[in-house]
Amino acid sequence: MNKTAEITRTKNADFDAVVVGAGFGGLYSVHKLRNELGLNVQAYDNASDVGGTWFWNRYPGALSDTESFCYRFSFDKELLQKGAWKNRYITQPEILSYLGDVADRFDLRRSYQFNTKVVAARFDEDTNLWLVTTDKGQSVTAKYLITGLGLLSAINKPNFKGVDDFKGQILHTGAWPEGVDLSGKKAGVIGTGSTGIQVIMALAPAVKNLTVFQRSAQYVVPIGNWSESEAKINEYKANYDAIWKQVRESVVAFGFKESTIPYNSVSEAERQSIFERIWHLGGGFRFMFETFSDIATNPEANEAACNFIKGKIKQIVKDPKIAGKLMPTDIYAKRPLCAIDYYGVYNRDNVNLVDLKSDAIAELTPAGVRLQSGEEHELDVLVLATGFDAVEGNYTKIDIRGRGGLTLREKWKDGPLGYLGMMEADFPNLFMILGPNGPFTNLPPASRLRSNGSLISSLPPSAKDCSRLKRRRRQPMNG
Repeated sequence: MNKTAEITRTKNADFDAVVVGAGFGGLYSVHKLRNELGLNVQAYDNASDVGGTWFWNRYPGALSDTESFCYRFSFDKELLQKGAWKNRYITQPEILSYLGDVADRFDLRRSYQFNTKVVAARFDEDTNLWLVTTDKGQSVTAKYLITGLGLLSAINKPNFKGVDDFKGQILHTGAWPEGVDLSGKKAGVIGTGSTGIQVIMALAPAVKNLTVFQRSAQYVVPIGNWSESEAKINEYKANYDAIWKQVRESVVAFGFKESTIPYNSVSEAERQSIFERIWHLGGGFRFMFETFSDIATNPEANEAACNFIKGKIKQIVKDPKIAGKLMPTDIYAKRPLCAIDYYGVYNRDNVNLVDLKSDAIAELTPAGVRLQSGEEHELDVLVLATGFDAVEGNYTKIDIRGRGGLTLREKWKDGPLGYLGMMEADFPNLFMILGPNGPFTNLPPASRLRSNGSLISSLPPSAKDCSRLKRRRRQPMNG
């Protein structure tokens, strides 16, 4: 055990800390609390193994849209040197394997009870302990409750009329079963967010027919997902000290330097050149943050980014009617999306686009999906890429009660509150690694620093460790 601080064990409690979740945040918390601080830790996850959101999101085409070299932990140099990936963007199977290796390296699984969902947590004001209850009927007490629930764990499954009548398969991308093969099927996809465009790109060449049910047209830029050579990967490994310094000092922590160029500071020709260069380089986060410094704050710059992408849609999509359906009308402010030739997929003969804003879904039938107009689309399988009850939904689905029996749902009835997505008044010693009002950022390094900066520095250290932990509090929280 490499104990870096002396912590007084909690008296009259089953554990010092309970950790919920086995993704990036949960795994690191268990390691930090147990292996480094010497606490007695019990952890839970409702999956059968580690992985967090990457355990459940096994849909075809799933990958991180953060580049492989920095979508990983930074706290262990040997682990970084052992890192392996094939392409610029790391896939779901690679991420799951990586997190399994992390769990093996630090012996994290022995602190976990898997296939177990935490359903309630109540703060006892008489004992100043949390009483945590699982769906197995177990209850344990602990001083600290750390929630590594992630941002995307509570799935959003729409309840369509006739859903029980449909004779085919209904699959949600956030709870994808193993071993599903949709080759040669007539498939439909509802949803065109980040997950939706990934599964659309993967299914289009594999299925017999693909019908995309689009509610909102999206701004999608190329991903630029080329293979990375061993030499390039070794270059990353040789420069990790500088890479992580840049990540921690940056605004969004995605491993590149954000633009410092205001849109109006350069000529129109230079503006188009910058947009074009980043378009070909690829990456949604790069297009939003590496082009100009004020895409998200200057309406003129934002409109220029919108118009540039709309121009690409007109160039790429052969059918003007389909191109029109794909034209976004919102500002460029949602999560920046990227894929390999997303708009080009609609040039395929086996892909059909349905604009739900002009003809909404009326019901599911035994054979497929019927629209308000009466038009019916026959399907063998319907894929719901309908996202999640994100961020606060992960918390309000658990019966979490603080002082006076106040629930988080009641606390947040007018919108989520709290301090930087980490702590909430009336809920003592509850530490949310990625709660509401947290940063927009690359999550693995953020999970580490937010764990260090919030829950770890709030533990009672011995006097000799106070100065070190105070210094840690001042680390940037966005990287």
